[in-house]
Amino acid sequence: MVKNFKKRFWKISRWYLGLFILLFIFRLIYGYVVVSKNIDSNGSGYGEDFFSNIDNLRKNYASEKIVKEGALPGGPNLNTISNQKFEKTASVKTKTSEFDKDEKSIKSKVKSYDAVIQYEQNLGQKRNRQIHLLIGVNPDKFDEFYLDVQKIGRVKNAEITKVDKTNEYRQLNAKKNSIENTLESLKELKSRGGKISDFISLNEKILEVEEKLQELGVELGNFDSVNEFCTVKLSIYEEKPEKQISFIHRLKVAFEWSIEYISIIIFTSFVLFISIFVLLLVIDKFKVITISNK
Repeated sequence: MVKNFKKRFWKISRWYLGLFILLFIFRLIYGYVVVSKNIDSNGSGYGEDFFSNIDNLRKNYASEKIVKEGALPGGPNLNTISNQKFEKTASVKTKTSEFDKDEKSIKSKVKSYDAVIQYEQNLGQKRNRQIHLLIGVNPDKFDEFYLDVQKIGRVKNAEITKVDKTNEYRQLNAKKNSIENTLESLKELKSRGGKISDFISLNEKILEVEEKLQELGVELGNFDSVNEFCTVKLSIYEEKPEKQISFIHRLKVAFEWSIEYISIIIFTSFVLFISIFVLLLVIDKFKVITISNK
């Protein structure tokens, strides 16, 4: 009887020991994979699109020549060249524990690429700072600059968006021509003379049209080949230096967690065993009572 009990005890103990080792290994791996990932993803302000809340940011446009091949019926192939206008924007978000050094580094890169900082915003205090830069980059150097910027800090998000603006550019030019024609017509009417009240009203109308023409000129100026840039929206977030978790500490946490949960499993198993044992006794007792009544 004692030998059988010992056998069963050691057999059950080996099962629980194996389960304990599995729990221990699971918690150790969990600490390296999941916990480290959660620590890495935490950060103040990251994930927010800073530039989406800013109005009246400078719009940068670029152009490229597109050669289209066509053939006339029964004739030779003809090549037509069209000037495509587009807006190309890169968005880069990065985190760094060396904020001052990386801020100087990015501004040094801007100079080396002959780029222009068109907007700058500094936020926060030491250990929780942010800098947001809107950088205009020459289209020929854009891709190289975009890759070089990603060497700063730890990049959390990077993407490029390209939007065709050819139709918008053509519509602005058509609108400009229409306004210029209207202005010429108004000036011609002004030269004919007439009532003073009509002259004053006409003069006001001319000033209004000239103002619209100036505003349109500013919009078209962004498309001018002299002002051709692509945009890089760069956000740098400061973070505290990452604390390395020692292997001994990970072992300690895994061991404590495994002890806690194996204790819960043993206690639950014991309660379940007792409950089943009592239930069997009740069923057996009930059978005995039923047989005796018969």
